[in-house]
Amino acid sequence: MNAQTEFLSVAGPAGSLEVAIDRPLGEARGTAVIAHPHPLHGGTLTNKVVQTLARACVLGGWTAVRFNFRGVGHSGGAYDEGRGEQDDLLAVIDALAPTGPLCLAGFSFGAFVTSHAAARLHVSRDIRHLVLIGTAASRFEVAPVAAELHARTLAVHGEQDDTVPLSAVMDWARPQSLPVLVVPGGGHFFHGQLPLLRELVLRHLRA
Repeated sequence: MNAQTEFLSVAGPAGSLEVAIDRPLGEARGTAVIAHPHPLHGGTLTNKVVQTLARACVLGGWTAVRFNFRGVGHSGGAYDEGRGEQDDLLAVIDALAPTGPLCLAGFSFGAFVTSHAAARLHVSRDIRHLVLIGTAASRFEVAPVAAELHARTLAVHGEQDDTVPLSAVMDWARPQSLPVLVVPGGGHFFHGQLPLLRELVLRHLRA
């Protein structure tokens, strides 16, 4: 993301996982772990939406951790349809944020994986924020958000997303009465609207 980005690897269940860390000025509020879009469709930790989420987290005072799922970049292993990727995310948390407040964020496929990680962690960990962008609800079975996390959750979707239709996300959110923030005219990758997305996430983190 910038010259201060630290790159390292941590042990994962299918091999080492490539990680990028960006730190805020001063003491961090906690650790934000950000999951990238689909590994088989060009998703990596350098995805523009993922980098936008990392910038928002750093500006909000969080240490931002991005990582490549198994089989992506320098991460070992092979794509596992979201199952092993959940374990990858949990391994990154165990290695780099075993204690303390968490912000969990994901984009598209990454939001699907993040939803399941939050479902597994919310009883045992202090999840301060859950950020789900362009959630891949038409392609995967996204986990429901625990009721106690609703007030801490930001779900954002583009009105004109042609990769994951807005209707699919509303079908997922409706039974939970979970609000979805819709970006007018927004597509899946929020082209031309990344500064707005960053501001929406930053506003949520500061609320």
